Amino acid sequence: MMTTATKTLEATLVPPTTGKKQQLERTVATYRRALKNAFESGADTQSAVNDVVTPYTLTSYAKDALKNYVPQLFNTYDASEIEDDHPVRFTNRGFTLDHSDKREHEFCWRVPQAGRGNAFWIPLRINPEQESLWFDLLDRDVSICEFRLQQHRTNWVLHVTVEYEVTEPDTPDDPTRIGFDIGESKLLTGCACQNDAPTKPYIYDGGHARALRKEMYTTLKRLQERDVAEWRVDERFDHFQNALTDIVEKGSCEAVEYAESFEDPVIVLEDLSYIRENLDYGKYMNRRLHSWAFARLTGRIEDKALEAGIPVEFVNPRYTSQTCHACRHIGRRGSQAEFNCTNPECWVTEYQADINAAANIADRVDPWGESVPWKPERDDSPRDGSSLDSATAHREMSAKPAQTTLTEWS
Repeated sequence: MMTTATKTLEATLVPPTTGKKQQLERTVATYRRALKNAFESGADTQSAVNDVVTPYTLTSYAKDALKNYVPQLFNTYDASEIEDDHPVRFTNRGFTLDHSDKREHEFCWRVPQAGRGNAFWIPLRINPEQESLWFDLLDRDVSICEFRLQQHRTNWVLHVTVEYEVTEPDTPDDPTRIGFDIGESKLLTGCACQNDAPTKPYIYDGGHARALRKEMYTTLKRLQERDVAEWRVDERFDHFQNALTDIVEKGSCEAVEYAESFEDPVIVLEDLSYIRENLDYGKYMNRRLHSWAFARLTGRIEDKALEAGIPVEFVNPRYTSQTCHACRHIGRRGSQAEFNCTNPECWVTEYQADINAAANIADRVDPWGESVPWKPERDDSPRDGSSLDSATAHREMSAKPAQTTLTEWS
């Protein structure tokens, strides 16, 4: 059975000539003005957006992309503000690619411009690991969803989202389901369920990613307050983004390798499609949570699992961190890292919180859980004042050796 896989191809534009650079900068500036005005006008339908963007000197491909995107900001994401560094989006109709092995840079992209005869070609530096998909794109063997142009200081980056058919991995008759919990402190926690019991848990520490995000926010804010040159701000931003991308790539690779260590693996992830839009923990916590790499990490795990032939399932995330994996009762969090089951008949008393969540994810056949009420019976937030479901590095051994608790994972 075939399924559709989605991947974003990335290429860096070869440094353009002065004239082409000015055209690119005008396109970006015009697009962002049109986006800002359409958003601030409250246009939440394609027709309303069209009325706003029609006067702007943009290609029909960029205007059509705005007509699709701006209503989503209101109707899907419930956005209250937008950033100033949005990429220029184009619909797939405007994409043209050329190839010649006689050129230093074999692939060239035709940059759409408003007005007849104003489009121009520019060479691309592609990611070598994605070369086969670039050729498929050239031969129209894959479908283009959209493409985006992003300016990063002196660099210009092209992202092309493509869809292609792959053989869907078959779910084994007796699968080993491996759940992954994505958090802020411990970026990724994996746990396999075998014979209805958690087996060989795995933790990928997200402490470095958290520190990078905090440093990025503080550094960029201070640079902007000092009114330093824009290129310095962009340079630091690129540095942090590259470092975070590296963490996401390594974490997703390790996750799939961990899954492959089990027989007949099936990866289970939480469906966090709208978590960013529904969170409201105050300004400070929202900033930290909204800078999570969870969407990128989930996507990369899914992509790499598909390439490795491992099926991926998604479950509802409700109460995965608050439910006891053994008896399915709502428990409480003594601290960031500690889950306590309050059911006196359950053998679990204290358990490592992220591993408990990962075990619940792996074992969640019924997404809502029959024993889980719609609302918790008590305040489940950690008593140490923290707000996130993740682990700390300080752990102690439980009196019961069968329980996975804190010292074991220091």
